[in-house]
Amino acid sequence: MFTGIIEEIGFLKNMRKGPHSLQLTVQASDVLRDVRAGDSIAVNGVCLTVTSYTQNEFTADVMPETFHSTTLSMLKTGSKVNLERAMGANGRFGGHFVTGHVDGTGAICSKKREENAVYISISVSPSLLAYLVPKGSVAVDGTSLTVFRIEDGEMTVSLVPHTQQHTILMEKNIGDAVNIECDILAKYMAELYRKWEHPEKKKDMAALLKENGFI
Repeated sequence: MFTGIIEEIGFLKNMRKGPHSLQLTVQASDVLRDVRAGDSIAVNGVCLTVTSYTQNEFTADVMPETFHSTTLSMLKTGSKVNLERAMGANGRFGGHFVTGHVDGTGAICSKKREENAVYISISVSPSLLAYLVPKGSVAVDGTSLTVFRIEDGEMTVSLVPHTQQHTILMEKNIGDAVNIECDILAKYMAELYRKWEHPEKKKDMAALLKENGFI
């Protein structure tokens, strides 16, 4: 489990690419302070398992499913990446529940500065838009953000100065792809509702939520 609060910007030192898989070697420092083989580190929002490490780099494998459903295969040697360790049980929860299981990708449509904020609009598929709501949470390249607006197949998020300075999002250009993870609570609620939307299974929503422990 992650929070979407990026700890460090790392650099892709090496990438071994198979037909439908990857092996990434990432240069880093902060996320390696207490690392062990088998630990989870989110790379641009994708939960990866550390297979080996040194004082200044770690290696992780990317399986075919992740290869096809995220932007990791688009990285190049030298690419900057957002990094976050899995949250410790004694940590502070500063963002929102982020699993590192990316739901899909989007493309940046526009960037606009307004005083100290930068608004970024991202095109998102209809299947993902169903889980997004204004003022709700979303992870973009692993960064916990609040949805500012949803309109015409796009979601708009706002970057505060800290996020502008400590993530890779400001370096993204129009047309660049980003990883999108929708709020896990919204996904569970939608799936729960779908299971009961057949006529023979329909129930009053309040009764359904109470039955399953939500209220």
